[in-house]
Amino acid sequence: MRARSVLVLLYEGVQSLDVTGPVEVFTGAGRASGRPDAYRVVTASPGGEPVRSSSGLRLLPDADLAEVGPVHTLLVPGGVIPGTERTERPDGALVERVRELAGRAERVVSVCTGAFLLAEAGLLAGRRATTHWAYCEELARRFPEVEVDPDPIHVRDGRIATSAGVTAGIDLALALVEEDLGRETALLIARHLVVFLRRPGNQAQFSTQLAAQVAARPPLRELQRWIAEHPEADLSVEALARRSALSPRHFARAFAAEVGVTPGRYVDGVRLEAARRLLEDTDDGIEEIARSCGYGTPEAMRRAFVRALAAPPAEYRRRFHPSHDGGH
Repeated sequence: MRARSVLVLLYEGVQSLDVTGPVEVFTGAGRASGRPDAYRVVTASPGGEPVRSSSGLRLLPDADLAEVGPVHTLLVPGGVIPGTERTERPDGALVERVRELAGRAERVVSVCTGAFLLAEAGLLAGRRATTHWAYCEELARRFPEVEVDPDPIHVRDGRIATSAGVTAGIDLALALVEEDLGRETALLIARHLVVFLRRPGNQAQFSTQLAAQVAARPPLRELQRWIAEHPEADLSVEALARRSALSPRHFARAFAAEVGVTPGRYVDGVRLEAARRLLEDTDDGIEEIARSCGYGTPEAMRRAFVRALAAPPAEYRRRFHPSHDGGH
């Protein structure tokens, strides 16, 4: 089988982890599969010049971007890309070269803000895509022709795949290795890198506690903490309002205004997160987890998981719990 060539774009201000994470996955896949030539990874920059990463790390490319040969997978990492935080556009010559290379690549992949370069090159028009959650609004504002989904850690639309920040690039690379070489190879790489195989692409980018605001009022802030510690309790609006010494209507309005989501949605997120942790970290039964997380029945928890993660609890545990993948 001919080696799949993976071209990794380097430029000034690139995020080094967006480069090294996927590179470790692809190069490790060859060793793990017993086929060292499974992937041929090449890094390239404009003019073949060394670049400084966003952290100041100096990266020496393998080739000049203008002289690279056939490309199976074009990987565009994120970094300090002009236009993501400022008004000027990325370098026109770089965008044009990305467009040309993508036109002859079988797969095009971006990590984090690399999606901005793909969008600038017109490669995401009419497609669903994601990026780091902090830049999703900006991506959608600047490129209204792109269907930006802020939630998943990676999105595949045809031959183009985009991922969220930093470690999501590893998840996406593992998904591609699994597609190319099979689950066992991807699992070996995941174990070697001490990551789980594999976070589903539609898993949320961040937790309920990170996604929601922290209430300004001490009583509501304390209530948020209490909810997280007691997912099994009666967390209806009426019960939470009593605990806050407010009327249900006043409580619901105040909570939504300060936290950014309704009490019901916040509770749903906390319970889902608690159940996910128990599925990942314990061997407790599904019924016991459903009860301890406030779902009442396994069926109610199953519906919540399918709705939020497109995977039932048993499948989620298979993906995440080390012993269910034969891990340590």
